[in-house]
Amino acid sequence: MKTGQRNTRNADDPIFLEVFWTRVRSVVNEAAKLIVRTSFSTLSTEANDFAVVLTDTQGRALAENSGSIPSFIGTLPATVRAAIERFGVQDMRDGDVFITNNPWIGTGHLNDVSLVKPVFHGARLVGFAATAAHLPDIGGKIRSVDARELFEEGFHIPLMRLLDEGRPDESLLTLLRTNVRTPEQSVGDVWSQVGAVELISARLCAILDEYGLQGVDELAQALFARSEAAMRQAIAALPRGEYRYTMQTDGFEQRFCYTVTVRIGAGEIECDFTGTSPQQPRGINCVLAYTRAMTAYAIKCLLLPDLANNDGLFRPIRVTAPEGSILNPRFPAPVGGRACTGHYVPVAIFGALHAVLPERVMAGVGSPLWIANLSGTRQDGRPFATVLFYNGGMGATSVKDGASAMSWPSNISATPVEVAEREAPLFFKYKRLRPGSGGSGALRGGLGQEICFASRHDTPLSIVFLTERLKVGAPGLGGGGDGALGAVLINGQPVDSRKPQVLAPGDEVILRTPGGGGYGPAQARDPRLCDEDFRQGYVAQPA
Repeated sequence: MKTGQRNTRNADDPIFLEVFWTRVRSVVNEAAKLIVRTSFSTLSTEANDFAVVLTDTQGRALAENSGSIPSFIGTLPATVRAAIERFGVQDMRDGDVFITNNPWIGTGHLNDVSLVKPVFHGARLVGFAATAAHLPDIGGKIRSVDARELFEEGFHIPLMRLLDEGRPDESLLTLLRTNVRTPEQSVGDVWSQVGAVELISARLCAILDEYGLQGVDELAQALFARSEAAMRQAIAALPRGEYRYTMQTDGFEQRFCYTVTVRIGAGEIECDFTGTSPQQPRGINCVLAYTRAMTAYAIKCLLLPDLANNDGLFRPIRVTAPEGSILNPRFPAPVGGRACTGHYVPVAIFGALHAVLPERVMAGVGSPLWIANLSGTRQDGRPFATVLFYNGGMGATSVKDGASAMSWPSNISATPVEVAEREAPLFFKYKRLRPGSGGSGALRGGLGQEICFASRHDTPLSIVFLTERLKVGAPGLGGGGDGALGAVLINGQPVDSRKPQVLAPGDEVILRTPGGGGYGPAQARDPRLCDEDFRQGYVAQPA
């Protein structure tokens, strides 16, 4: 097998580079559409909880689908590199597909399964196709922050071959089916991912044939160099120095502390999370790969939001967090609810850089996104599980009110009512915005939402929530007010959403997601905007 490629032309041609890059990005977008159309669960078809990436032969990201989950963009290339290190390119063969859900190798928790396929053009390795997707169930306890170690959180797939020269590992698939509540959906979603990486392989080889190329490495390196230069130039335009931000979140018995120091140098940025709370014996820890991904995403949003992602963009960004902290836990720390921690990372980065980029940063958002994990037994005795997503309000910026009921920093879609009622024995009574929940300010924070549903199952249902901002609201910036707190009620009574709950037939759940923070002092708000807020019902009374 041959690796390493030398294209005799085109690497120095910026027009061809753009054409080539556009072509390969269209390939991964096509693969993403395949996942949406062929997945068995709503997590990919409706919620967009997946990503597709193409890398060069060294596992450096070349292209990713335009709707990718930001965290997956950062973690998937690391999964590819782990496969290269584990198996070695010399032992990879055409038709191999590797699989894992190891949190420290993959996306940060067991529920996401990552696939890696070496792409061969003839006998030559030319790159890797990779996907990550959230399965509807991975066994163990229903995902919550209540787990005390990783082993409680579900079926663990070490980095291994799913397909060996095209032959599936039926023993692995049997074990997966046996250990999850949704065998058809979970295994079906894995095969959907296989279809996506196979499509990328076929399309990439066709592009290489069309242009008479031996591989992608030289072209990729040229793209990386240009992207890296653009990021270094953007960083160099910022004032050098150290910028520190500290915030608190709900925590458990005590609040959690997030501290970040952003050091801006000559074309480089270091984000140091020293001072952040230690790892917890609860499923809320966030592995370093996820922390790095969310940090890089925040920096890119501020400096180069319009440039498509690739490895070069992230080379000038360095991320550190103390080992044994909630942003860099040691194995086997529980990590099932890692979004409840990792989604705060961009908020902290924005807070630190408010002094440098006040016109670009956003106030705190009403995230992490809220999740309701539901499980029970069907009338025919088969178990089922489903996952519902809901969002709070986004923070305001210096030029715009925050969007209402919008997911950020993830871009997961809220579960449509019709889909939720189809997938689970629930009846939704209403879903509406929460007037007054956005933080006050010259620009108002986005509104949270209120959702009310009832169980229509004949037997009890288990429900586990992943919620945040029940005690500490989304912080405002520049004198803006904090967003409203969230709340979870069952039959009109507040419940501890960190603990599993049981819904009896007819029980009613109300979810009130948090509002986003405001930007600037409230007294500076344009009176016309205040009147419009009242007219639209965004506030209960005129200012």
